Amino acid sequence: MPERRPVQDVRHGLERSDAYAWLRAANWQDVFKDTTVLDPAIRAHLLAENAYQEAVMAGTEVLRETLIAEMRGRIKEDDSSVPAPDGEWAYGISYEAGAEYPRFIRRPRAGGAESVLLDGQKEAADRAYFSLGGIAHSGDHRWLAWSHDDKGSEFYAVSIRDTETGKDLPYRIEDTSGQAVWSARSGGFFYTRLDSNHRPSRVFFHKLGTDPADDALIYEETDSGFFMGVGKTQSDEYVVIDIHDHETAECWLIPAANPAAEPRLLAERETGVEYDVDEANGTLYIRTNADGARDYKIVTAASDASRRADWTDYVPHEDGRLILSHMVLKRHLIWLERRDGLPRIVVKRLSDGEEHAVAFDEEAYSLGLAGTYEFDTTTIRFSYSSLTTPAQTYDYDVETRERTLLKTQEVPSGHDPEDYVTRRIFAPATDGEMVPVSLLYRKDTPLDGSAPCLLYGYGSYGITIPASFNTNALSLVNRGFVYAIAHIRGGKDKGFAWYDAGRRRNKANTFTDFIAVADHLVTERFTSYEKIVAEGGSAGGMLMGAVANMAPEKFGGIIAVVPFVDVLNTMLDDTLPLTPPEWPEWGNPVLSGEDYAVIASYSPYDNVKRQAYPPILVLAGLTDPRVTYWEPAKWVARLREMKTDDNPVLLRTNMDSGHAGASGRFSKLEEVAYIYAFALRLMGKEA
Repeated sequence: MPERRPVQDVRHGLERSDAYAWLRAANWQDVFKDTTVLDPAIRAHLLAENAYQEAVMAGTEVLRETLIAEMRGRIKEDDSSVPAPDGEWAYGISYEAGAEYPRFIRRPRAGGAESVLLDGQKEAADRAYFSLGGIAHSGDHRWLAWSHDDKGSEFYAVSIRDTETGKDLPYRIEDTSGQAVWSARSGGFFYTRLDSNHRPSRVFFHKLGTDPADDALIYEETDSGFFMGVGKTQSDEYVVIDIHDHETAECWLIPAANPAAEPRLLAERETGVEYDVDEANGTLYIRTNADGARDYKIVTAASDASRRADWTDYVPHEDGRLILSHMVLKRHLIWLERRDGLPRIVVKRLSDGEEHAVAFDEEAYSLGLAGTYEFDTTTIRFSYSSLTTPAQTYDYDVETRERTLLKTQEVPSGHDPEDYVTRRIFAPATDGEMVPVSLLYRKDTPLDGSAPCLLYGYGSYGITIPASFNTNALSLVNRGFVYAIAHIRGGKDKGFAWYDAGRRRNKANTFTDFIAVADHLVTERFTSYEKIVAEGGSAGGMLMGAVANMAPEKFGGIIAVVPFVDVLNTMLDDTLPLTPPEWPEWGNPVLSGEDYAVIASYSPYDNVKRQAYPPILVLAGLTDPRVTYWEPAKWVARLREMKTDDNPVLLRTNMDSGHAGASGRFSKLEEVAYIYAFALRLMGKEA
């Protein structure tokens, strides 16, 4: 047990005591960049926890190696994407057998030898952690702006490679968000720089060959409550500065051919109004929830528009038809939408308004609109998979409606979809809402309540967990597990209202929905309470902490990956990277006593109580800027102090990574195997 050092805090007339606040390093910003400066007492505690979990998990080494071998056997080691055309070239990625990281390649569009522009495996050599960020080629195909993070802290350094020589220019730009957007004439690029609190607050333009210290400041966002990014319209006509939090947006446009131009405001930010923009033929196409269009509509405006009054409805709002994203080609508008929990792609011809949809017939599936580098084209690319169907990549001609299957994900060790069942069922929530649940299990799995179940949930930020093919999950399913995804409120699985009913003062619905799904799976005899292992990560880890406090008897185990569990303290600390931009999602307990009370009512760390808890596995990353390492560390300490049972609570902190865990495609499998070994041991299926 760590030492208790109580710290008192008084807000809105209420006093709290935090015995483990000392685990938050005072110099956390410095630790993100150099882990050696971590307080020795904190380091000693984390290492002691790592030693403890290794001791408890002793005996699972062979199982973990078996799982890694199985999962690796389902990965095509020399895999490659289907290169995407852009002018005279086609760009893609490929892997050499055994490589952890991809190569960025191109080949002549008309056919010819492939050339390697960037080899991630070589760049990662001798680094404990390595993550490739953005990779963007210039319009003239001469330059490659690429970024990397070698600590897991998500401070990306941008380098510029000359594709003719294969060498980088002798400087790089530090502390960026990782993305670069080239100007139309390829003389430089726009990027965002992170401040010391890890917030993307400034947009710069870098002119090739100049000192980054002299880069021109294009825009600065002074409100710490907003995120900021840079993109470009499909037409390449405009660079777009996108400013947003979780409910409000604002866009500024810069002509891509004139990077020195003053950014022009498209529409002033208005609380609760979101929008994003694309352009074609002098017309802006804007996806927005303005005017009460909670599931979004698409409007048009002239390219010089500067206020919402200039917008005209083009694709009207329909309740229950959530427009997720859109893009515009020279002659077609394309958008991805979700109806009744399932996605589809819709195409609208600009000349006459003719529409058609691309959809699939399985009960539950995932559909992704990959888009295209090009503007004057009728070909788009999309991906499709389901829990039983490996990923497929298609080219689709939006004019002829011809689908061309380019690639089907190979499973080298073999996979027969006919051996499995994928279903979508609905669980009744406490208030009568019906919660979608995606299921995967083998045909020979007994559905008599005896099967173990991994129940996964997230339920925040409007994010929908897709029912996509997951080769790793087969290692559980092939051992008799039912694999279930609970599409709970807080996501947008059933439209914006589904999200709104699971955030801020409605947040409790997220937790009660998940418990209701567990109840329904038991009622329908897919599993039993003691055989349910619940899993969630990040905000889904908060879900794990909440349901562990609310209904510990309904789970045989809990797995919380980089869990956001110290919600109240984090939302009170406006120096942390994500706190001000997160207030629209959770509420602002600094200013609002009501928000404080709501968050305090469910914050997992603050609601640990003297009761029995199921076995719990917690994973963290030392340099995680999203869920800082001290949140899971404090939570585990309080669980140990309060719980009345002998079940293990394990904390495993990756001392060399951040929010995403291990960085390589195979090294990630070690973490997955560890999680699965924990679940299999709990369910008595180690053999």
